[in-house]
Amino acid sequence: MTTQTLQAQPTVQNLRDEAKAQAEAPILTSKDMSDSVLRSGSAWRRLNLMVPLICAIALAVAAPLWSSYLSDLVVKVMIMSIFALSLQLLVGGTGLVSLGHAAFFGIGAYATALAMPPFGGNLLMLLGAALMAAALSALVIGTLSLRTKGVYFIMVTLAFAQLAFFVFHDTSVGGGSDGIYLDARPSIGFIDMESSRTQYYVVLLSLVLVYGLLTLIRRSRFGAALAGIRVNEQRMRAAGFSTYWYKLAAFVLAGALAGMAGFLLAARDGVVNPELMAWNHSGEVLLMVILGGIGSLRGAVIGTVAFVALKELLGTHALVGALADHWQLTLGISIIVLVALLPRGVMGIGDQLKKWRPAKSPFGAQHD
Repeated sequence: MTTQTLQAQPTVQNLRDEAKAQAEAPILTSKDMSDSVLRSGSAWRRLNLMVPLICAIALAVAAPLWSSYLSDLVVKVMIMSIFALSLQLLVGGTGLVSLGHAAFFGIGAYATALAMPPFGGNLLMLLGAALMAAALSALVIGTLSLRTKGVYFIMVTLAFAQLAFFVFHDTSVGGGSDGIYLDARPSIGFIDMESSRTQYYVVLLSLVLVYGLLTLIRRSRFGAALAGIRVNEQRMRAAGFSTYWYKLAAFVLAGALAGMAGFLLAARDGVVNPELMAWNHSGEVLLMVILGGIGSLRGAVIGTVAFVALKELLGTHALVGALADHWQLTLGISIIVLVALLPRGVMGIGDQLKKWRPAKSPFGAQHD
C-alpha cells in the first residue's frame, strides 16, 4: 500500500462519518422552521412589552431621588409624551398629518379651568370634562376636515386651531390673553394634585394607561384597519371598509387623549392661557413624533424626551453661554441636523447604522 493510499483512507472515512451524521440528524420541515420563527417573534414581542414596563417601574422608584427641578422636568416630559402619543395615533397610525392638534390640548386645559369650583373639584369629574370637551371639539373639527386630504387637510386643521386660539384670546370666555388661574387643584380622596409627588405619580400612571391603550389598539382589528388606511386607503375602501368613519374615530380618540394631556398640564401649572393652542405647539409636538420615529409609540416618548432635553440644554447659559439667548436658532439647527442624519427618527438608528457600515467585498476579506 502506497503512502498516498494511506493518506486517502482517513479522508474517505471522514466523509462516511459526515454522511452518516447528516442522515441521522433530524430534518427541519417548513412547519418546524415556521414554529421557530413564531417563537422568536413572540419572544421579541414580549421584550418590546417589557422595556416600557421596566422604564415605568424605574421612573416610579426614582421619584424620591429627583431634585425638585428634575422632578418637575420629568413631569413635563411625561405630559408632553401623552400629547405626542395622541398625535402618533393620527400621524403614525392613520397617516393623517395635523397641524392643529394643539387645539384639543388647550381645550382640555380650558375645560379643566372653567369647570373647576372655587374651592377645588373632583379629579375624575374634571378629567371627564376635559376629555368630553376635547372629544366633542375633535368630532366637530374632524367631521369637516376629514372631507379633505393631503396638504388641504393640514391647512384646514391649522385653520381650526387658529380659530380656537383667537376665540379664547380675543374674548372673555377664557380670560382673554391673560388666561385663567386655578384657585385650587383637583383632588379625590387622598389624591391631591397640590402635592408635587402626587402630580408625579398621577401623570406617570396616566402615561402608562395611554401607552397601554394605544398598544392594545394597534393590536386590534381597529388598529389593523387604520394601518391599512395609512398604507392604501383606496384598497381598504375596495375591501369594504368605510374609511371615513375609521379616520373620524381615530381623530376623536386622538383629540380626547390630547385633552387629557391638557388636563394634566392645567392641574400641574394651575394656570391656562391661549398660548397652549398656538400653531407652534402643534408644530412642536409633530417634531417630537418625527424625531422619535413615525409609527412607533416608544419613538413618540423618546422624541419628546429628546426635544424637551434639547430645549432645556440649549436655553441654559451655564452650558452654551450667550447662545442661550438665541435658543430657537440653535434648536432649529440641531433638529435639522438630527432629521438629516436620522430620517427615520431615533427608533431607526439601527437601520441607519447598517447603511453607513461599509459594504463587504464579494471576494471576502483580503490579507496582505
